[in-house]
Amino acid sequence: MEADEVLAGLDPEQREVAEATRGPVCVLAGAGTGKTRAITHRIAYAVHTGVVAPQRVLAVTFTTRAAGELRGRLRQLGAPGVQARTFHAAAYKQLHYFWPKVVGGEPPRLVESKLALVAEAARLCRLSFGRTELRDAAAEIEWAKVTQTRPGDYAAAAAKAGRTPPIEAVDMARVHDAYERLRRDRNLIDFEGMLELTAAIFTEHQEVANQFRDQYRHFVVDEYQDVNPLQKLLLDTWLGEREDLCVVGDPNQTIYSFTGASPSYLLGFTVEHPDAKVIKLVRDYRSTPQVVRLANGVLAQARGEARAHRLELVAQRSDGPTPVFTEHDDEVAEAEAVAKRIRELLDEGVPAREIAVLFRINAQSEPYEQAFADHGVPYVVKGAERFFERAEVRQAVVLLRGAARSDTGEPLVRAVRDVLAAAGLTDQPPEGRGAARERWESLAALAQLAEDVAIDRPSAGLREFVTELEERAGSQHAPTLEGVTLATLHTAKGLEWDAVFLTGLVEGTLPIIYAEKSPDQIEEERRLLYVGVTRAREFLTLSWALARSPGGRKGRRRSRFLDGLAPQSAGPPRVDRSARRPVSSGPQPCRVCGRPLTAAIERKLGRCESCPIDYDEDLLERMKHWRVGVSKRQKVPAYVVFTDATLQAIAERAPLSEADLAAIPGVGAVKLERYGSDVLALCRGEEPAADLVD
Repeated sequence: MEADEVLAGLDPEQREVAEATRGPVCVLAGAGTGKTRAITHRIAYAVHTGVVAPQRVLAVTFTTRAAGELRGRLRQLGAPGVQARTFHAAAYKQLHYFWPKVVGGEPPRLVESKLALVAEAARLCRLSFGRTELRDAAAEIEWAKVTQTRPGDYAAAAAKAGRTPPIEAVDMARVHDAYERLRRDRNLIDFEGMLELTAAIFTEHQEVANQFRDQYRHFVVDEYQDVNPLQKLLLDTWLGEREDLCVVGDPNQTIYSFTGASPSYLLGFTVEHPDAKVIKLVRDYRSTPQVVRLANGVLAQARGEARAHRLELVAQRSDGPTPVFTEHDDEVAEAEAVAKRIRELLDEGVPAREIAVLFRINAQSEPYEQAFADHGVPYVVKGAERFFERAEVRQAVVLLRGAARSDTGEPLVRAVRDVLAAAGLTDQPPEGRGAARERWESLAALAQLAEDVAIDRPSAGLREFVTELEERAGSQHAPTLEGVTLATLHTAKGLEWDAVFLTGLVEGTLPIIYAEKSPDQIEEERRLLYVGVTRAREFLTLSWALARSPGGRKGRRRSRFLDGLAPQSAGPPRVDRSARRPVSSGPQPCRVCGRPLTAAIERKLGRCESCPIDYDEDLLERMKHWRVGVSKRQKVPAYVVFTDATLQAIAERAPLSEADLAAIPGVGAVKLERYGSDVLALCRGEEPAADLVD
């Protein structure tokens, strides 16, 4: 690739970034404006014009996925030798390289999780932690370490920062001190200690600093608004007195201040580097004008310093659907409406992996998991087990590695699918949501990755694919699983989907209740909503529920951040009534004992799970046999036809009319039309339509 080719296709601002090959450079890039494209083309252009050799560039970002994406794009642009790593991955490599030279022996062993050590430290302090307190205490220790706060200074620093520790501040300081003593006694380091120790080696050993700075001459830091004081310390030791630094960030997406991150380094870049070139990227290529207009509206209401640094996005795509605002009686109704709409999108051809449901906290996922199971919607919970640590993935990589050694030149996609078939990949997924389904989804994700690689690099074979897998495994850059994504707003940052559902938008959740302590925290919650809105390319739905549980008091207020944005927000909000369930006069009673039902499975059955019930076991078996035949003929998993819980409810109630069948949860209008006559025939003891029988 020639240098001029690298610049082709860039807009004027992106091109300005690419041509600014010498630092210091500050790129203020709004959501969806192509910042990754701009900085990778900047690096590639500098390499192709001879400004810097690829081995002399270190690009740093915050997630392994982002680092993997940088490496992939740079490889396509003809700059494969550039190092793109997270702060922690870069420090880990440097520490292990320089430690034997200046200290001798093996460096301290890295502890990937603090929880066990924090629990032991708490016991030494005669404190007992539950799991939630344990996680919160570990997070407090991380905050103290990244902000360079020693245990003796913790109480004062926490009070000044407006933090609420999980236990008394003085006890938190004691636990932190005991944690550090245990760590030192066992020659262990945590991630924060690794950054600190690496910076110390550079500071105390000039020959190490000189060797490193001779190797790396140019630095790029992505997501600079999320840098914390400890990362800034390490970056400064890398740089020394040089200024070949390009930072990229968006102050409107500062959402990690609770971890110690600070946008002050981004906003104050020109103070620290008076000669810096500042370039703004505001052309939004991701979202429709309707989504962009709403995103700009969210930030238009910002207050304080955040308002002064607002980037007004300019939409570049053609028109799309208007964002939808919906109000629901309760969280179960909200989840049900979202599941129904997603089912429609899937039927219209939107891939499941291009849809996401985002919420403020992890605990909000449960009703969506249940609703998706009821409606046959495949889903993936982001933040679950690491992809490359799954047994089936490890086995598949071993098989692919073996096949690569005897690669016959067969087309990549076919070769990969042949290998994965031996590992258990089938054309159709198994029914249900158990281990078999998860195994299939893992293998299917590898097959999809092979297709993506074949598109990007048509000449790639099995060897190149295995190399890609090994690089991804090393950086935990997992492929996208086929399923609707369930994720928190924090974990969704940096990702995007065709359709996004922002749920649970009520006071006390967004903004979260403890954010009321300070205006700055409220503004960060507003930015969190902005991040959520800007994840959507085309379809965007924002919803809230007036009560937590069916029949509960409808005392919730929708989020203040929707004021002036949702239709008729000056008074009672106008909502999409078609997405609402009928108003309930109270919780559904058990038809056996009369107790109010709250669990989704119990509401579907119409009774407590523990209540005895008589039903026709032969009818249930005949319906399951019928379901297998339907699923095979329609080439869909059996649960897409009816879930086990719905079949159980039908067998228990044995409906004899369409009205009776329609009253059973899980039997909506679509399923009633498709399968109603056959189910009623089965309930009457008759055979269903011949063309649906296995």
